[in-house]
Amino acid sequence: MIQLQTERLCIRDYTSDDFNSYFALYSNKKVVYYYPDGYLKTIDEAKKQFDDVLNEIDKAGRQNYYLCVRGRKDDSYIGEIGYSTIENTPLGKLVGVGYFLLPAYWANGYATEAFQAVMRFAFEDDQVFRMKAGCLKENVGSEKVMIKCGMIKEADFKCSTLHDGQMKDSVAYRLLKSEWKSQHK
Repeated sequence: MIQLQTERLCIRDYTSDDFNSYFALYSNKKVVYYYPDGYLKTIDEAKKQFDDVLNEIDKAGRQNYYLCVRGRKDDSYIGEIGYSTIENTPLGKLVGVGYFLLPAYWANGYATEAFQAVMRFAFEDDQVFRMKAGCLKENVGSEKVMIKCGMIKEADFKCSTLHDGQMKDSVAYRLLKSEWKSQHK
């Protein structure tokens, strides 16, 4: 069971008690606006997906980390952060990162704080070699989180993603374990 602590946050594996919070997050259209495939319309759909999240926790050779983000002071549900293994290599895992917070917690540094803790776990404890993240260029808040966490911009993609009926620009970031270590000496 993963449990990470920061000054304001507890970042941990989900438990069955977190279902209602999980459903509230992924059924919120503002939260998943930039990830419309993540929108959960029904409780049945959410239960199936949440069962998959819970089943992932105890898998041998775990590849996916979907972590619940809660406030340390009042145990309020803030959102989710996590990563999925894209490939296992002899040098370590190549992973993609994502984070979703409830709107009440946006622009307060929670995503940055959670992401920094997850990076530390990934690079120090989970043999991650390379981490990548990306977003639509207009999702300024998400890009700021990547920058604040020391990620390095790899690409700007012009008209790369169909979103909300329009072709939109996107950005891609990365961080290698060696780059993370040099930032945290």
